[in-house]
Amino acid sequence: MTGPPDRFRDPRATTDHFVGLVLVSCPGCARAARVVRAPGDTAAGGPILRSPRRLVCGGCGLSRRWDGHLGRLSPGAAQPAKDPYFGQPLWLQVQTRHGWLWAYNLEHLDLLRHFVQATLRERATWYDTRQRMTLVARLPAWLKRARNREEILRAIARMPPAPAIA
Repeated sequence: MTGPPDRFRDPRATTDHFVGLVLVSCPGCARAARVVRAPGDTAAGGPILRSPRRLVCGGCGLSRRWDGHLGRLSPGAAQPAKDPYFGQPLWLQVQTRHGWLWAYNLEHLDLLRHFVQATLRERATWYDTRQRMTLVARLPAWLKRARNREEILRAIARMPPAPAIA
């Protein structure tokens, strides 16, 4: 006898929930670096994709600033993903036979892992928030298919280890 199904309920998260911290490959040393909001950012309530950012690497000490023009989100799974601010390759990405699987940070990766593992997936109701397309709703079809579950979970396990965040 099998137990109850693993359940996933769409938390209504959008991309804005995950771009506060983005893990990227450092352009100086190719180790993991972080893209975070710049200190002294006064637009804390403004559009998150337009707020100033800093790229900081704990390995080589590299630090760069991005002044807040409109960021570009990753176009999809057909090519390697880049961060929306500096255009650096994301740290948490791996290629599968279906396309690129990527995440901005560990929280985003955890959401993807829980979604893929679940045998029962519940959509978010849109009528009470007027938000129809959540991050989960926008996932590619190959990522949503149950027949790809084991392959995708193996791909997530192959991702490089995340750095310790201080």
